[in-house]
Amino acid sequence: MNIKTSLQRPVYLVDGLRTPQLKARGVPGAFRASDLAVTAGRSLLLGQPFKPDDLDEVIFGCVSSGPDEANIARVIALRLACGDKVPAWSVQRNCASGMQAVDSAAKDIALGRANLVLAGGTEAMSHHPVLLNLKMVTWLAGFKRARSLPKKLQQLGRLRRHHLVPVIALLRGLTDPIAGLSMGQTTEELASRFNISREEMDAFAVTSHQRLAAARDLLRNEIVPLFSEAGLIEDDDGLRLDSSIDNLAKLKPVFDRKYGRVTAGNSAQVTDGASCLLLASEEALEKHGLTPSAEILDISWAGLDPRQMGLGPVYAIAQLLKRHRLDTDAIDWWEINEAFAGQVIACLRAIQDPAFCRDELDTDTPFRAIPSERLNPDGGGISLGHPVGTSGARITMHLARVLEREQGDLGIASLCIGDGQGGALLMRRVAP
Repeated sequence: MNIKTSLQRPVYLVDGLRTPQLKARGVPGAFRASDLAVTAGRSLLLGQPFKPDDLDEVIFGCVSSGPDEANIARVIALRLACGDKVPAWSVQRNCASGMQAVDSAAKDIALGRANLVLAGGTEAMSHHPVLLNLKMVTWLAGFKRARSLPKKLQQLGRLRRHHLVPVIALLRGLTDPIAGLSMGQTTEELASRFNISREEMDAFAVTSHQRLAAARDLLRNEIVPLFSEAGLIEDDDGLRLDSSIDNLAKLKPVFDRKYGRVTAGNSAQVTDGASCLLLASEEALEKHGLTPSAEILDISWAGLDPRQMGLGPVYAIAQLLKRHRLDTDAIDWWEINEAFAGQVIACLRAIQDPAFCRDELDTDTPFRAIPSERLNPDGGGISLGHPVGTSGARITMHLARVLEREQGDLGIASLCIGDGQGGALLMRRVAP
């Protein structure tokens, strides 16, 4: 199909690799966010015909880097031996941070500012900080100001139990401060709006695990193994081979304990992982003899009511389709990040709902249904996990591999984004 890019210069995806995605298990994992990105990035760069310092820049998305990784992209670039002269910068757009890194790289290439960029996303959610609350910080400031021993003892006497209540950054980060709702609670609202049952959510979750199980061997060509004290890690470890509707039905709702439908089993897993992509211009392809796998045609961002956060993909996808005068049946393969089963199901219903399309998307006719067999064919966030800064880069990379494997032409990768946004990327396979 002759679809023109919206970018000033063509932007190509050359290659990509990722780490296994590791389920957080209540304690800090074996790898920091920069460790994960360096592992994937090193293997990716070792397979290229150019040196790391030939890169024009390095861009990484990360929602919460560690205190020693403030500009985590620069840390990654230096550890990858890109040298002092290769600039690097970090981006943050919540769950779409990895896709934002790809978008930022594509823009610089399209504008002629760069020809060869390493972009990606990384997140170690198990390392998200546990913080002191404001009362404790204020108490510590008072203790520091106390110069004499009596003054210090007096301040110690003011210490109370409420000073020691920690702030769990992960939980706060997954809660919208404007709407006052957690991401799971927004999915409960969508379930009510689109009449999505608990059984439908659980069935979607089971399918995610089944597809990942079937694709495990295929995925090893995109995964760089990790080595820890526990040994070799070759696969995503959140897969539940025993997942079934009967087993999931035993789980209690998390976000609305009395009437809710969203459980841990039909939600994305809290996970650590990184994904790296190499983007290039035509000039860089010719200079270094690179063979692209896909062309990035367009990227779209949309805003919406934070209470309806999970519908973000619908708004962003609609922008892409309308801009290129396409319907969903023109797209061969889809990756929509599985933040929650109910959230993805709501997107599938909304995009073909006449009233929603008319009132929310300003289209006279609804879009055609997205075929379930063309969506997330190898599993998604429910089975793979959702390292928030990584997923946008992972689904972009994996979509290119699916298009190549299945000989498809066009693909769209999309995510919902906390605080009420959506992102979507349109790509075309480049035939050898």
